[in-house]
Amino acid sequence: MTEAIRSIDLPTGYMPSPDEDFMNDMHLEYFRQKLEVWREELLRDSAETLQNLQQDDLREPDVADRASSETDWSVELRTRDRQRKLVSKIDSALRRINEGEFGYCEKTGEPISLRRLDARPIATMTIESQEAHERSERIHRDE
Repeated sequence: MTEAIRSIDLPTGYMPSPDEDFMNDMHLEYFRQKLEVWREELLRDSAETLQNLQQDDLREPDVADRASSETDWSVELRTRDRQRKLVSKIDSALRRINEGEFGYCEKTGEPISLRRLDARPIATMTIESQEAHERSERIHRDE
C-alpha cells in the first residue's frame, strides 16, 4: 500500500483544528491513519464475506428458503462491491496525502473543511463544489 510521508506520533485523542496550519504534518498523519484503519476494516469484512460464501451451502431443500438465502447473498455481494469501490477511493486519498494534494478541492483548489474531511476523508471537493456538481448532474440527467 502507500507509505507514510513521515512517521508522527499523534497525541492521544488528537483532532485536527482549524487553529493549526491547514494540512500540516499532524493533519496529514491523522487522516492517513483514519483512512488506513477504514481500509483495513473494509478488507476484513470483504474477506469474511468471501469465506462465508465458500463455507455456506446455498442448496436449501425448500424453494422459499433457497430464494431467501440467494437474496441475502445478492444484497451482501452488492454491499461488498460498493465497499470495493470505496477501497479504491481510500487508496486514491492516501495517494493524495503522499503527493501533497490531500484536503484541497479538485475543482477550485480551495481547502476542504476539516469537519467535512473528518466525516468523509475521501472527499475531493468542498461542499459548495460538490453541491454544484450534483446540481449539474441532475440537470443533465433530466434532459
